[in-house]
Amino acid sequence: MHSNSRFTVVNEGFTCAHCGTSVPPAQSTCRNHCPHCLHSVHLDIMPGDRAANCGGLMRPIRSTLRRGSYHRVIHQCSVCGHQQPNRVLDEDNPDILRTLLNPE
Repeated sequence: MHSNSRFTVVNEGFTCAHCGTSVPPAQSTCRNHCPHCLHSVHLDIMPGDRAANCGGLMRPIRSTLRRGSYHRVIHQCSVCGHQQPNRVLDEDNPDILRTLLNPE
């Protein structure tokens, strides 16, 4: 595990707390959300630190496209309201990502 003040590398498989999908580790970076439903769990204060004591379900609320950068999905904790942007991976569900670009 490599760490600095902004990012701790943690890339492990998990079972999605929202849809139950068995999610393998990512191939090229750290995975923090389910590629099927895009939900996550509130475990971190800073990416990878596992320092949050909340444990609430993080639901995808919107996504962003930035020129010259990568696509991000914004998660919001259903317990404490914390919001966190996370990098979208190639295997993430494109149908859900499209709906998050134009949330109602």
